[in-house]
Amino acid sequence: MPMWAPALCIASLAVLALLARRWLAQYFQDGSDSDHAPRLICKPSALAKYLLKTCLAVRAGSQPRWLWSRLPHLQTVWSGVWTAGAAVHFTRDYLQLADEGLVALDWAVAAAGTRRRTSSNSPAPIVLVIPNSFGKITSNVIKLCASALDCGHRPVIFNRRCQNGCLLTTLKLQQFGDPSDLREAVRYIRYKHPSARLFTVSESTGAGLLLSYLGECGSSSYVTCAACISPIFRCQEWFEKGSPWLYHWLLLLYQKTWLSRYTTALGEIIDMEKLFATQTLKELEEALFCQTKKSNLTWDAYWEKNDPLRDVDEVAVPVLCICSQDDPCRGDADTTLPFELFETNPHFFLLLTKHGGHCGFLKSRSSAWSHEVLLEYFKSVSEFFVTEERTKSLSKRKCAGAVNSMSYKCGRGNSNRGDAFCSHNIHEIFSWQRSYTR
Repeated sequence: MPMWAPALCIASLAVLALLARRWLAQYFQDGSDSDHAPRLICKPSALAKYLLKTCLAVRAGSQPRWLWSRLPHLQTVWSGVWTAGAAVHFTRDYLQLADEGLVALDWAVAAAGTRRRTSSNSPAPIVLVIPNSFGKITSNVIKLCASALDCGHRPVIFNRRCQNGCLLTTLKLQQFGDPSDLREAVRYIRYKHPSARLFTVSESTGAGLLLSYLGECGSSSYVTCAACISPIFRCQEWFEKGSPWLYHWLLLLYQKTWLSRYTTALGEIIDMEKLFATQTLKELEEALFCQTKKSNLTWDAYWEKNDPLRDVDEVAVPVLCICSQDDPCRGDADTTLPFELFETNPHFFLLLTKHGGHCGFLKSRSSAWSHEVLLEYFKSVSEFFVTEERTKSLSKRKCAGAVNSMSYKCGRGNSNRGDAFCSHNIHEIFSWQRSYTR
């Protein structure tokens, strides 16, 4: 061994130690907790003030001071793969749609021997979970169901046609932003549980379906409030630019794998050889819905029909979106998040964190800060609406009493006239209508 070899090894280790120190300092810098506190971006309203006051998890933030919590790729992979600690089983309901298609609803139930809190005062609220558009049931979804069960809710996962073991009974797949199947599923849940509140949650690209549904249905959505974990908003651009190559390759492989089970049946409407030869998610989406044997849509025309934000002005319920600045799948927050939407639309709330990855926000191996926020958010919105309704009812009673009193006073002394009613418009005097968007 040359005489200079030990000195070179020592020098190399010293350089590596210096680089490691600088790298660790990047994640464990002496910044205050306020530097990492999440920001609630929204139009000022009574509901926004109430959420900041009552949702403790929002103020607490999501960043435990551990190295892995600052690594977005590790959080993303961990939340998408690891399922330990989630003691949840599912019972499946198949729902036949109007066109004889089939979707599945997986109701979460606690594992044997596990005690869950239940409410004795009212029917347990239902949490409808919409997974990503590729149908992959991730660890994030399983842990969300477990957390909802712990709080006395009834979680149910919506599975699209041909996904997650749901059989393909018609030669039709659900387009990215087509809410028709989800609308029938919500009506079924409403029919089976008419007195239960309904909350909805989506993750990742599943937000496209949820936002499309809320926009098309407006005030008839039957939903109390909704939430999105790491939503993809600019979906056309996301398909065109793609996510980092590893995630892109895994999603492409996963989608081709489950489509391969229906090669013969789908071959009647889709060029399957062309589909399996695709190299990008954009090409795959085009092969599935644009350039088929029965339709010939342009890429832009397809997104005119399926853009999640096409009817966003019609959304009539509160929607909380939890996003991180270091999301490796969505991309740069400054260009991929529609900040103007949250600053001008009183129904949308953006909770933006510095760290969290894509659908990560992990506090430990089995718990996620985003789930704590969602469950507190559901509770706070419900309480806020109850308070608003009580105030409105009280105002109505006061208004009715004022009408009677003013009618009596205006009619008194005019008994020889035929009209004994006041001619004033009482609603111009008393304005009791209130709204959480004020």
